[in-house]
Amino acid sequence: MRVVSMVPSWTETLLRAGVNVVGRTRFCIHPPKMITNIPIVGGTKEVSWDLVMDLKPDLVLLDQEENPLEMAEECPVPYLATHVSSLSNLQSELSRLGEHFENAALMEWSVKCLDIVEAPARQWDFQKIPDFMEWVKPPSRSYDKVMYMIWKKPWMGVTRETYIGSVLEKLGATLVEFPEGEKYPVIDEEEMKDAFFLFSSEPFPFHKKIVELKELGIEGAVVNGESYSWFGIRSLEFLEKHFTTL
Repeated sequence: MRVVSMVPSWTETLLRAGVNVVGRTRFCIHPPKMITNIPIVGGTKEVSWDLVMDLKPDLVLLDQEENPLEMAEECPVPYLATHVSSLSNLQSELSRLGEHFENAALMEWSVKCLDIVEAPARQWDFQKIPDFMEWVKPPSRSYDKVMYMIWKKPWMGVTRETYIGSVLEKLGATLVEFPEGEKYPVIDEEEMKDAFFLFSSEPFPFHKKIVELKELGIEGAVVNGESYSWFGIRSLEFLEKHFTTL
């Protein structure tokens, strides 16, 4: 089956599983050696259907959190749309893809994901932050809450209702609470005082703005955003690393 994947996390996962991915987005950068000769047909928010049709795909793979509804509505070939908003969703969607592609690796990873979902949450340690990159300012006191930041201008974070939020909770972090239904709240600088901040390396490149972050005077760290947000095999391997019971 010839697949055009418009979801970076799935592109990496399908390629690792041996699925024939013939088209990708410009943000599909993993695995580096495997994506080199796969044509780019657009981004996660826009696509050239002419380029897609040139590849003669049997299926276009989308995700409700990654791609706009219009992409599915305008898709000229059969498509499959997943919805990954938590670790539990990831488990069920891996199983669904495994059945759809009749792929043993995807089914095996679904079982591994279930093991992680059912495992007790680990204890969060501010001195051993998973996939830590650099301190903005080390914690000088204990914190009850964590705020994970994904954007600047405006400052934006995530809540427990996101995939990233479910990963953080499994790792033992308690996120700052927001009204139900908010996934990516805009944060006022006045609110950036009572929590410990994790600044993601993507989609905003906080790791390249470390000097500016240090000037804020808040306590926090930069972390590898791919580990926390790329669902699929990358996320599973990241989490497995931090669960000694698995």
